[in-house]
Amino acid sequence: MANRFQITVDAADPRALGAFWCEVLGYIEQPPPDGYDDWETFLAEAGIDLADPNRAFAIVPPDADGPRVFFLKVPEAKSAKNRFHLDVVVGRDVMHERARELEGLGATIVGEFDEPEGHWITMLDPEGNEFCIQ
Repeated sequence: MANRFQITVDAADPRALGAFWCEVLGYIEQPPPDGYDDWETFLAEAGIDLADPNRAFAIVPPDADGPRVFFLKVPEAKSAKNRFHLDVVVGRDVMHERARELEGLGATIVGEFDEPEGHWITMLDPEGNEFCIQ
């Protein structure tokens, strides 16, 4: 039996980084739990400190088919190359167009690679996390 999982990303600005990744992945902000109109009400009732409303942010696929991505505010900046990254599969025919769109949202193109393993564009998200478009 497979285990469910979420991807957790350290961030300086969880909401902004989460909004960027919504655009990359076609995800949406995770809706509040059933019975709640908004996250603030749920968190207040759960006894969670609301002093920093940008301490965390979660996104999910709109069809519930895929992992949740959880962005957590941390005080330190990214300091080294990722040992783990996402490859976002868009198709070779739209790869360049998609990379330019993501640049417009704050991503940076690092390089383009054509290797026996495949063809991809390596990028950095607005906080410097590596990912690839292929």
